[in-house]
Amino acid sequence: MSRRVHLAALMSACALVSLGAAKAAPPPASQGDLEARLDAQIDPAEMGRWLKQLAYEPNHVGSPHDKANAEWILAQLKSWGWDAHIEEFSVLYPTPISETLELTSGPGAGFKATLQEPPIPGDESSLRAQATALPAYVAYQGDGDVTAPLVYVNYGMPADYDALQRAGISVKGKIVIARYGAGWRGLKPKLAQDHGAAGCIIYSDPHDDGYAVDDVYPKGASRPPHGFQRGSVADMTLYPGDPLTPGIGATKDAKRLTREEAQTILKIPTLPISYADAQVLLQALDGPVAPASFRGSLPITYHLGGDGAQAHIAVKSDWAMKPLYDVIGTLKGREQPDEWIVRGNHHDGWVMGASDPLSGQVALLAEAKALGGLEKAGWRPKRTIVYTSWDGEEPMLLGSTEWAETHAAELKAKALVYINSDGNGRGFFRAEGSHDFQHFVNQVAADVKDPETGVSVGQRARAALAVRAAEPGASEETKALAKAASDPAKDMLIGPLGSGSDYSSFLQHLGLAAIDVGYGGEGESGGVYHSLYDDYEHHSRFVDPGFAYDATLARTVGRMVIRLADADLPVQRYGDFADTVGRYLDEVKKLDTAKREEAVAQAKLLAANAYRLADDPTQAHGLPTAFEASPPLAFGPMEAAVTRLKASATAFDQALAAKGASLGKGQRDQLDAALRPLDQSLLRSEGLPGRPWYMNMIYAPGRFTGYGAKTLPGIREAIEERRFADAAAYVALTAQALNAYSAGLDQAAAIVNGR
Repeated sequence: MSRRVHLAALMSACALVSLGAAKAAPPPASQGDLEARLDAQIDPAEMGRWLKQLAYEPNHVGSPHDKANAEWILAQLKSWGWDAHIEEFSVLYPTPISETLELTSGPGAGFKATLQEPPIPGDESSLRAQATALPAYVAYQGDGDVTAPLVYVNYGMPADYDALQRAGISVKGKIVIARYGAGWRGLKPKLAQDHGAAGCIIYSDPHDDGYAVDDVYPKGASRPPHGFQRGSVADMTLYPGDPLTPGIGATKDAKRLTREEAQTILKIPTLPISYADAQVLLQALDGPVAPASFRGSLPITYHLGGDGAQAHIAVKSDWAMKPLYDVIGTLKGREQPDEWIVRGNHHDGWVMGASDPLSGQVALLAEAKALGGLEKAGWRPKRTIVYTSWDGEEPMLLGSTEWAETHAAELKAKALVYINSDGNGRGFFRAEGSHDFQHFVNQVAADVKDPETGVSVGQRARAALAVRAAEPGASEETKALAKAASDPAKDMLIGPLGSGSDYSSFLQHLGLAAIDVGYGGEGESGGVYHSLYDDYEHHSRFVDPGFAYDATLARTVGRMVIRLADADLPVQRYGDFADTVGRYLDEVKKLDTAKREEAVAQAKLLAANAYRLADDPTQAHGLPTAFEASPPLAFGPMEAAVTRLKASATAFDQALAAKGASLGKGQRDQLDAALRPLDQSLLRSEGLPGRPWYMNMIYAPGRFTGYGAKTLPGIREAIEERRFADAAAYVALTAQALNAYSAGLDQAAAIVNGR
């Protein structure tokens, strides 16, 4: 599901890795030997053969090939020595019965959108799969049959609706057409629905992933004229997973909501279309010429519409329950079997899904085969390793969420960390995750060789960040990160996790540490994202020729798993987490100041234009809405909590560095038991405002960013949205969570110090 691996990998160097000078001391010979043997068993050519097989036919939920892949993965794990099984869930997953999109009036009246992708000459997979691929479709839209005027809403984000309001254009009762980009797909129909629209069309403008970026497929990697992006539009900002079983596993006997009660299912019909079809619709629009920020790269004048051209959209779906097939494999630990290292990637796709997700899936399989080979040769991990191949990620993290909710109590008691990957490609290492693992990620990245340059993937990522910061128009954030990276004594920062892949339930609902890892930035998969053309031919030609970086991903995560499974002492460095939270607090304090200043400026602007409104009230659409004055927010509880957190983290890190090597097994076991639930202390049972499923007070997907992370989300989003009571309440709740975390660190430090 995660597109940012491919479209923003240079920027994701901001979330990266350690460089050579920050490299830890060489690992013990036994560990080095294990990792050398791991590397030797990973075969890129074999991974390519696996990818070709797994991406042979469409892999959407409920398809025959999706089930066949799960059964094949199960058989492979068993053959490599894993104790493996398939865990099945039953979820609500709609599939299309019929769809219509046509112009009924205006220029081009009578035009009907194709809603099917034609095969590409020379691409055997696209020809083979066309008959069984899902047509243009987004899951969890609201079925309906609507004829109404069209309005162009740019990316369909909040700022775009503000611009339309200033232009005096309403979308109420109309069909909006939005382009992909600038925010998560599901926000586009959700915001349209919230503004009273009756239907929604989403298209991929060539400005963002078509001929304005590169030659189109098959000459280049970009989206061809009749390609379109499928996806889910479930309101995941409320909760991911099966819409009918929020908070509980979707087992056969689970108590389910009705479809009408499910809050994450939208109410208006929605369809994705190609830019070839979108051009016809947009050419038919009248009304004001769109502002510069609304203009894409189609050879037309973009208008906003609103009164002239009308369209007819109709969607009818099969809302039957469908099966999910999660594949779970286990290598039992020899000393601490009740401590789990959990690793996952998903195997379902919108069509074949070669880049998203199967490039990550073959990396997981290569790791699993290598680890099984190590065990057969005599190695057994100290801790239990659990490998998971999820089904149903694309519709909205279905398989991972239902498994995590079903096994919540056991996972909270046993899981130490969840390591995730998704789509992968040629280029630069990136990682996001729980910041207590930041130094660990840096150490691993310093020990993995980049297949193109021969330096470590950490060094290459550092160089990419320096180049990015030197480019014209580089953001201040990028420049600051590059400057920090120039200090060889410091680790590079990893980024926070929002949503968009299978780590969400583990981190944000169960309170388990999580790390998401991948490569990208040189290989181009964005132009075929969620399309018929995300297939073996495209991936092997444009995304990762020779499967070199898919193999590098396997070597990277394989090291993480081995080191975590066999570590004698905790690998976490809690000072990194404390420093990160301190930085986030500084950000929200600045945001609070900026919002108060904005309210004052808006009031002055409206006062200065009062005479215009008195003479002509219609002038109001050209002015901003007045804001309620922002009361000062008392950050004292958070400031005290961060101060305590930094002190507790420093005390623990120093104690472990000084005395860790001398701890006996009994003390180490006590220490593990004390630290295992630590991340769970960041949860509050109240959850976030209006979305209690998300309970982590530090990391969450944003209400209006979707995949993008919001840090200190209860405070940050309340300030952004001027919910002053919520902001004050979540200053207190977040401080409570941090104080609980600090208390856990203090307890762990006492164990290390022998008290």
